Amino acid sequence: MNTLNNNRLQLNEVILEAPLPEWQLESIFGDDVPTVASLSDKPLLIMFFNLGCPGCLGRAVPYANRIVYEQGDVIRVIGIHSGYSSRKFDLTKFQKAKEEFYIRFLFYSDVNYDTTFLRYGAGGTPHWILVDKEGIVRYSIFGSDPNNALLRLEYVMREILLEKG
Repeated sequence: MNTLNNNRLQLNEVILEAPLPEWQLESIFGDDVPTVASLSDKPLLIMFFNLGCPGCLGRAVPYANRIVYEQGDVIRVIGIHSGYSSRKFDLTKFQKAKEEFYIRFLFYSDVNYDTTFLRYGAGGTPHWILVDKEGIVRYSIFGSDPNNALLRLEYVMREILLEKG
């Protein structure tokens, strides 16, 4: 028996083909934080991101905006700002980023910078989790490379939209 494996923290509560656990988020702009169940009317794409992450701002946020623009009627996008570096951003910084990057999806702040990030097993930022409209986790991937993570994510989104209509 390997004692090292027995002592590891099992923080990741996200299991493929199982229901998405509830998140712990804080409002940034004063709006109500939705529950996971309240967003189950269509598939859900969750993006963990950070305003200090070049890949997030340069590729992931524009990709999420494109999904909202092109497919917002059939898939919902939500952002979770996570700060694994424990750097707190103020409302002014969030508002400026929302305007500068034309953010078109709702986004919230992770409780204590990384609570949901750790519970959902995110590998860094950006990290994506795709949930079908029944609330079942279908895919989880880290990264923003257009020829790797985003392309793979796109394929799974298309499958979900075709089979669940």
